[in-house]
Amino acid sequence: MSREGADHALRARAAERDRISGDLLDLESHTTYQVLRSASLRDATRRRWDDAQGALATLWSLYDAYRGVLRDAEKIRAERSRLGGEQLEALTSLLSGRSVLLKAPARPVEQRSLLPPVEERLTLDETVLRMDAAFQHATDALTEIDAVWSALLPRVDSAAAALAGARELSGRLGEPVDLARQDAELARLREAVLADPLGAGHVKQELDALVRGLERVHADLEQALAVKDEYGARRENLQAALDGVRAAESQARLAHGAVVVKIALPPQAQPRSVVPELEAELAELDVAAGSWLERSRRLAALERRAEESTARATAAARALHGLLGRREELRGLLGACQAKAARTGLVEDPDVMRLYERARLLLWSAPCDLTKAAAAVDQYKRAIHGGGR
Repeated sequence: MSREGADHALRARAAERDRISGDLLDLESHTTYQVLRSASLRDATRRRWDDAQGALATLWSLYDAYRGVLRDAEKIRAERSRLGGEQLEALTSLLSGRSVLLKAPARPVEQRSLLPPVEERLTLDETVLRMDAAFQHATDALTEIDAVWSALLPRVDSAAAALAGARELSGRLGEPVDLARQDAELARLREAVLADPLGAGHVKQELDALVRGLERVHADLEQALAVKDEYGARRENLQAALDGVRAAESQARLAHGAVVVKIALPPQAQPRSVVPELEAELAELDVAAGSWLERSRRLAALERRAEESTARATAAARALHGLLGRREELRGLLGACQAKAARTGLVEDPDVMRLYERARLLLWSAPCDLTKAAAAVDQYKRAIHGGGR
């Protein structure tokens, strides 16, 4: 090397050393790295991290040897302000030759040989490439583990927050809620995430299921608190809702009475009142010695049943009145078909007349069998339109 070349190479290597040193310090200060150093890992994560630590041990060994060569080179350069041939030859050997001695790693006795350990000599460039490969190997493991923790630990925190929220609501309600199973499940999942994130592929779904379950508990407790605070008003509203059911059922019975004399109805069309049953359940709420959680569930169920019963009775009355409308519709259709038969000269046809009389008799008899009447009108219509008799 020339004097200028040696100085330039030494400055470049010094800058390279400082950059590598900074990268290694950043690695050691990384939060996940610090956690992994003291974590009790197992299974897939333990194997991956042991492998990464082996790569880091190789990296530090290389880095120490690399720095030793640069220290020797800097010491030679500091001896004289103007380098002589001997110094330039030594610097050339250190900076360009195979000056980095990589000692064979210590091995346990069962892996040793009586032959002398094999040592390597590398150039500075080869050493940097080896260090970079080891660094990448370690940071790949770090990144993979960190990605899993970043995805799962917030879910663990969400589950813990949901569990704490359920306990807080339970305390406000004044009724202890057994959350031991959820507590144990959360502890198990947290330990699985921390000890073996790379083997925790199943944990995400289990954590999500745990959070959903806790959210249901939270919703039940909030509902129970609301019922406890508003029970009087809710009960009055429910009593009014039962009055609405009673009125809707009365309309359904009136509709049935008006229709059954005109339209043939099956026995199951007879409206059945559910009000006595609902009133009995409402009365039980007042004397029940159960918890507010149980009372809130039963109250909510009664409210839903009252709403559904009103809708069902209203629909039944509408359907019954619709049967009368269907009869009138069939009568109108029969008349229209008769008018067409008169225009086409079929009105005197004996077979057509027989079909007409059968349909008319069914439609004007009481109670009317709508199914048979509809079939008779359709048969008459097809005969009028040339569809066969």
